[in-house]
Amino acid sequence: MNHQNETAQLRFLEETATRLRQNGFTVEPIEDHHLPVCWEKGRLCRISGRGSVLYRQENVDSIRAQDALQTVIDIAKMTSEYMAILETAPRLKASGLDGDYRVLADFGDAVLAGHPTERGVQFVTWEWDFDREGVHHGHYFRNDYDAAKRDFTVRGGLVPKDALFEPEQLAEIYRALAFVREQDESLSFGRDRELAELMKQVGRSLPEATLRQRDAPEQSGMTMK
Repeated sequence: MNHQNETAQLRFLEETATRLRQNGFTVEPIEDHHLPVCWEKGRLCRISGRGSVLYRQENVDSIRAQDALQTVIDIAKMTSEYMAILETAPRLKASGLDGDYRVLADFGDAVLAGHPTERGVQFVTWEWDFDREGVHHGHYFRNDYDAAKRDFTVRGGLVPKDALFEPEQLAEIYRALAFVREQDESLSFGRDRELAELMKQVGRSLPEATLRQRDAPEQSGMTMK
């Protein structure tokens, strides 16, 4: 591992540790480019500097433990996404703007920036001035990367605002689909499978920790220890 990759992996693990603590997890010191994660009274899993989540099956033998593990996976995936962009992101140069803001996305009249702080990376969207020399109307999202991305797509004109559902609306749709599957005894097997696929699609669009899909494969995309 070269020094540049090693440094990037350590920054990723440190940022992930911050996000996990903000979500109620306990983390141990980084050891051999792995971040140990604890939940309740014991070790839940480890996160590698490359973003893999490693765990022992006996540590996730309950629904609550599986939900906790899925939350860790979601946080690691999200953090890996924006930290990879941040590594090469240019500084946002705008008149009157102070501080270290990095351009994560820039399209149309909108720009999405990441601001590294001691409390983790903070996110903000702005609209460019007509001459693209300055920015205005900042929307600040603290550490909510998903909300910042949604806001950017609307402000940049990539997606019409009416085409996006709020997280609360998606959660209600998910619950309604689950209710129909549980209560409608007249559902055919094929129709039930269609609704199950819709639930998976809606669940993937929800921000992490808003709603857990207990019927989705828990080990998808993870490395077994």
